[in-house]
Amino acid sequence: MSGVGGRVRDLVPAHRYALITDSNIQPLYAGQVRSQFESGTLEILTIPAGETNKTRETWSRLTDQMLAKKFGRDSAVIALGGGVVGDLAGFVAATYMRGVPVFQVPTTLVAMVDASIGGKTAVDTPAGKNLVGVFHPPAGVVIDPQLLATLPLRELRAGFAEVIKHGVIADEAYLRQVASGVSRLLSEHGSAGGSSGDSMVSLIVRSVEIKADVVSRDEREEGLRKVLNFGHTIGHAVEMVSGFSLLHGEAVAIGMALESKLAEQIGLAQTGTAATVARTLQAAGLPTALPPDFEGEAVMEAMQSDKKGRSGKTRFALPVRIGAMAGEDTGWTVSVGDDQLREVLA
Repeated sequence: MSGVGGRVRDLVPAHRYALITDSNIQPLYAGQVRSQFESGTLEILTIPAGETNKTRETWSRLTDQMLAKKFGRDSAVIALGGGVVGDLAGFVAATYMRGVPVFQVPTTLVAMVDASIGGKTAVDTPAGKNLVGVFHPPAGVVIDPQLLATLPLRELRAGFAEVIKHGVIADEAYLRQVASGVSRLLSEHGSAGGSSGDSMVSLIVRSVEIKADVVSRDEREEGLRKVLNFGHTIGHAVEMVSGFSLLHGEAVAIGMALESKLAEQIGLAQTGTAATVARTLQAAGLPTALPPDFEGEAVMEAMQSDKKGRSGKTRFALPVRIGAMAGEDTGWTVSVGDDQLREVLA
């Protein structure tokens, strides 16, 4: 964290900075960041932690606070936290005075390898996740794996869902590397060098490369970038039905396992693809099936508001095998009928 201030000032020179963080991260790291700025040039704005606070109401409260503190167009936002903070702070930056720069400092694995990269910003609504938002690429991202040392084990585990996703969509050898090392990395969490050792850094670097490569070729999700939604069509619905008691990565893990089964069931994916995905998720201690009390119809209903739907049909990003996705000639998504989906959800 010691070099964050210098990086921010170099890439985002601003008159004042609004550092947006949450109640978990604020006591751990916000003071360290503020100490790297001149007195009076950085204000800390803190939101309650958790996905349930990624709302239009929180966005409104943050923008009102910035207005009350007289932040001008020569200001910038620093997002210090996980995916919720990154999405929300990015949306604040994108809309404040028609847009000011945002600098992302992710503190969770899911934010480091996914949420902080690519410029998607949004808030949730009662109808679904991330339904109100804009594309607003960050002016810079600083990833410090040492911050993972204070991350609860459950959240670190959940972050591996996005790491696994990147292997499935783009790199079979990388997925094998993840599968062979994830159990050890999780068992070493909290030990000296555990979460920030060379093995973890290597996984983070490759994951970032995969995400950044896809985003650079399709910044506004008009085609190829849709492959990054693998696991998220079912996953977002599962997350909503759980009332956000499931972490994003846990819900996406379930989504990837079920969507892989769906890909095989409709004759799209190579036999064994779903088993490989499930084994890798299980190696990370992630769930691969709907919780026992979940109704398939409730998940179906939650999927109706998903942004990925087109013309009343549900479209999925599905693998044809590990390392390759289907749909190059159909916009990188595949339309699936409700009966086929019900069968997988059952």
